[in-house]
Amino acid sequence: MPVSQSSDNESTPRRAAQPALGGVPEAYARLHRDFTWAVPRQFNIAQVCCARWAARQDATKNIAIHAYSVGAGGVFYTYSQLQEHANRLSNALAAQGVVKGDRVAIVMPQCFETAVAYMAVLQMGAVAMPLSLLFGPDALEYRLQDSDAVVAIADASSLADLSLARKRCPQLRTVVGVGAPGSELGQADCEFGYTLAQFSTQFVMVQTLADDPAILIYTSGTTGNPKGALLAHRALIGNLSGFVASQNWFGFDPTVDTASQSTQAIFWSPADWAWTGGLMDALLPTLYFGRPIVAYNGRFSPQTSLELMGQCGVTHTFLFPTALKAMMKAYPGTGQQTVRQQFGLQLQAIMSAGEAVGDTVFSYCESQLGVKPNEMFGQTEINYIVGNCNRLWPSKPGSMGMGYPGHQVQVIDEDGNECPVGVPGDVALNRLDVHGHPDPIFFLGYWKSEAATQAKFTGDWCRTGDQAVRDTDGYLWYQGRADDVFKAAGYRIGPGEIENCLVKHPAVANAAVVPKPDAERGSVVKAYVVIAPDFVAACASDPGATAQLHTRLTLELQSHVKALLAPYEYPKEIEFVDALPMTTTGKVQRRILRQQEEERARQRGFVV
Repeated sequence: MPVSQSSDNESTPRRAAQPALGGVPEAYARLHRDFTWAVPRQFNIAQVCCARWAARQDATKNIAIHAYSVGAGGVFYTYSQLQEHANRLSNALAAQGVVKGDRVAIVMPQCFETAVAYMAVLQMGAVAMPLSLLFGPDALEYRLQDSDAVVAIADASSLADLSLARKRCPQLRTVVGVGAPGSELGQADCEFGYTLAQFSTQFVMVQTLADDPAILIYTSGTTGNPKGALLAHRALIGNLSGFVASQNWFGFDPTVDTASQSTQAIFWSPADWAWTGGLMDALLPTLYFGRPIVAYNGRFSPQTSLELMGQCGVTHTFLFPTALKAMMKAYPGTGQQTVRQQFGLQLQAIMSAGEAVGDTVFSYCESQLGVKPNEMFGQTEINYIVGNCNRLWPSKPGSMGMGYPGHQVQVIDEDGNECPVGVPGDVALNRLDVHGHPDPIFFLGYWKSEAATQAKFTGDWCRTGDQAVRDTDGYLWYQGRADDVFKAAGYRIGPGEIENCLVKHPAVANAAVVPKPDAERGSVVKAYVVIAPDFVAACASDPGATAQLHTRLTLELQSHVKALLAPYEYPKEIEFVDALPMTTTGKVQRRILRQQEEERARQRGFVV
């Protein structure tokens, strides 16, 4: 962990106010108080994530990527191989005219070639722009146009959509196809493997400043087009305290050399490497510490995930609450063996984010997977800022945790003032740490949108748009997105607590809570519920039985919530659905359900 802060700024930054650490655990308070950032003037993500490990004597033996394949075990790639391939690709991109600052799109799944692409682009001083394989041609076109990307490195499965998008992107000079069969190669300008073979394994890394742009990630807002969040190379440094803490310090202790650690940490997450969660919370920090990461290019399933973690000896993971819920429903661990024993798991740490874990899933992780999860909170613009570390301070099931070392986090009101204990407000991060030094985690701004960048801030506070309350011990409790929190009959309703309560019922696989417009009360609580497969199977062929099941479950779930939460929080209406709308990063899109309820209200003649 960095223990000294270095800065080339000529002016002394304004000292930030000390946070109230009254009731927090002493280990946390001491770590938070003593922590300072070490940010060099020159810094490059590819250098610290690959080149420095490739320069070591054990580079040909030290595994960087384990490309896992179901039933086959997979292929291992060393840091030496990763660097050689990255050098070849950098030379190939340079031959295509890519220079420092150019945007290069990476439309790839979890695989070795994706890691190669990131290292190659970043060591050139170019800007890596990850794009999801789930994007259709319109989504690709908007991002390619807006970013002025000059090259795209794309998996064969995305070439057809990319070809359509490219028609309106004249600045996109070259498309490199990865794994493209002959029939699809015509949709790319060149093939990845063949192209790399034509170029040298030697490349001189471009010198970059810590403040130079490195990654451009487009984030989905509640309104309007996605915004491109531009991250600097230093953002990785800003991620490290949270990453290390969320992984319980085991295997990722920055004060201990990789080769001397007795237990080799192995990381895996189903999070897409095209998103912040997969890139900044999994791939890059794992490579920063010179550890192996498992790459699995396949659909998530509880069985496959548990088998993968057991067979690959995964010790550290990042699993969304929706993934943990699916595991809990599929493998409740009711037999003589725990799920950990059944699959031979070696987990030492589980980090989770995106939604509240809740006490039911927390207990499952502890009893069946053998690890208490560390909940974490962040967003693309300021990632990894709040969370838990069970090794150093105890988690409270359902709590987001506290600000990670180096980050001054508060819950603030509309005017930027700190909210009292128990009063909800915006989770916000100060530009300065508790010592008055700049926090390196901050994004550089929104691409081509200075107005949107300025709107993100109230003074030195960067607002996340997520609501939380702080308890007397300093822990934060997530209340939902600012636009997810609503009032029903005068009561302020946060969907997370109700959803967590619903999932405790054995018939519920997943749930989302939104307001339903109501003439008398403004709005009422409505729940969308996905029924667990076992309950659905019993009446799948009988529509009458299905209707009876829905009626019975509605009453049961309403009584269930009434018994566990406040009377005003129980869902007045429950709609059963096959699936909830989800983002590619595993978050429930309540906004879609909310808009659906508003449209239905308008159709009823109710003015929303």
